[in-house]
Amino acid sequence: MRNVGLVLEGGGMRGLYTAGALEFFLDQGIEFSYVIGVSAGACNAASYISRQKGRNKIVNTAFLKDWRFAGMRNFIIKGSLFGMDFIFDEIPNSLVPFDYDTFYKSPAKFKIVATDCNTGMPVYFDKTDFDRQLTVLRASSSLPLVSPMVNYRGLSLLDGGIADPVPIHRAVSDGCPVNVIILTRNRGYKKDPVRFPETLLYRAKYRQYPQLVRAIMKKHIIYNEAMNYIEDLEQKGKAVVIRPTRKLTVGRYEKNVGRLLDLHGQGYEDAAASFKSIQVLSGR
Repeated sequence: MRNVGLVLEGGGMRGLYTAGALEFFLDQGIEFSYVIGVSAGACNAASYISRQKGRNKIVNTAFLKDWRFAGMRNFIIKGSLFGMDFIFDEIPNSLVPFDYDTFYKSPAKFKIVATDCNTGMPVYFDKTDFDRQLTVLRASSSLPLVSPMVNYRGLSLLDGGIADPVPIHRAVSDGCPVNVIILTRNRGYKKDPVRFPETLLYRAKYRQYPQLVRAIMKKHIIYNEAMNYIEDLEQKGKAVVIRPTRKLTVGRYEKNVGRLLDLHGQGYEDAAASFKSIQVLSGR
């Protein structure tokens, strides 16, 4: 779909919804010339671009009981709730191989969002930044407080959801006047400010990164403004928004396989229900 962008929100394990929607796109042979994603959205996008049907579902459900995937043991040993080496190295390079060749050959432009901890601003990476340890995906997915910073090309990076949680503005500025946007929250969701006890943790842990702390404190404003902009685009016929139509029962750190598979199925169904709207959007 030329000049139609695909914008993918993050959301941890809620990303199974996005994985389901992308599975529908693969089944229908729907390809986008431009894809931009944050955190789990970027991870799902990579397997979509490499055209590996079912890979996202396997990666996010098959290892839930493996301590190397996530848990306090990881946090104690490596300072990260999620096993970042396991997820971004062992899984793609051994257990559930990622198809690098197909990924690189794809004509789709792909942007991955991370947050620069020194400036608090978003940083956008592309295919030229991809390596076999999936460093930029790791950076985009490294949640504050529960993951260490990722050092890459002189930058200290964390979760892209801090600075640009739904990068619709970037998609438009990159030349996509119309977009398909996959969100992982129900319609009407608005993000609340960081609560007082958490603000103390952020300020203590990142006292050497005041711009990062400032970005974390205002991330609800950025998110809610993005939602308002998306609603405006939707009303003007410049966006098709796919979001959970049933009440979410899955959290960011969900480990119930049944709930995750149900969410994956819901993503597939909601994408199917939006198919005709996507065809209209693309002028097909």
